[in-house]
Amino acid sequence: MLDAGAKEWVLRRSPLPEVSSTTGISANLLVLGPGRALVEAGGAGPGDRTWFTRDGGRSWRAGDRRTVGTTPEIPAGAVLTTDCPAPAGASVDDCARTRVVVVSPQDGRRRALARVPLLGAHPRPAEQQEPDGSWWVSGTDPLSGRAAVAVSRDAGRSWTVSRLPSPAAGPGWYTAVAVGQDAVYAAEMGELTGGEPVKNPMRALHRSVDGGRTWQRMWTTGPEREPRTLLGLPVPGPGGRVGIGGELSGYGSEDGGRTFVRLGDGAHFTRRTPLGLLRESAPCQYALTADGVRWSEFRLACEGEES
Repeated sequence: MLDAGAKEWVLRRSPLPEVSSTTGISANLLVLGPGRALVEAGGAGPGDRTWFTRDGGRSWRAGDRRTVGTTPEIPAGAVLTTDCPAPAGASVDDCARTRVVVVSPQDGRRRALARVPLLGAHPRPAEQQEPDGSWWVSGTDPLSGRAAVAVSRDAGRSWTVSRLPSPAAGPGWYTAVAVGQDAVYAAEMGELTGGEPVKNPMRALHRSVDGGRTWQRMWTTGPEREPRTLLGLPVPGPGGRVGIGGELSGYGSEDGGRTFVRLGDGAHFTRRTPLGLLRESAPCQYALTADGVRWSEFRLACEGEES
């Protein structure tokens, strides 16, 4: 763990049960504010086990993924995700309609968000709040079926939906949104037409300079035009800078995404965290940035290493 302002990482024991080296285990870690986190094991069913800590991993309390009740707002430190309200016991992968739920920083339990944007049968929320305090959910416009996003600036009590100028008539997979100092970027993910099939395909990159009220499509992926893929989130910087971490290489733009150059720094996956954007470029190699320009690199979670 690493608290805001701390100079070094502190190693804590995982609450996950010990398994043999050949068995393996899948798990997810959700940060829920200073000293608070949730570890989820196994699949995505409501009965799967979880462990919650409020003291920085010194102690853990066991729970499960069941959604209990509703909440009118998203509290500070919470994380957004989805569940399947019916049928009972179904995972989100087998669900006809999913709903947005809040993982509480108070007890690690899931609660359905009372007011949600109308974005089709499978809305996909961003897990973390953006630096400007906004929350984002992607999905499809109910009228046109095209890609759309919604933003809330009052902790989920109300939402504003805007349709993206998608290059495709049909819905994509989801849209990855990242807020920068002077623009918001929305990467529309989904299958590409023509060219070599790729993993994690990016259809288009959209940009908004008014907080998501209106959008301009800056980049449309073609059969050969790179970048064609995106791992995680786009990385916004000041003055029209934006970075894309692709399957094979990184790409950078200084004109808001109109043109890109290959950076040649290899593939990297980027996600939002409470401390900034976290980039994983190779096993054990990470970097954090608050502005999309300056990165603080570190190594973590390598066998035989404690920090």
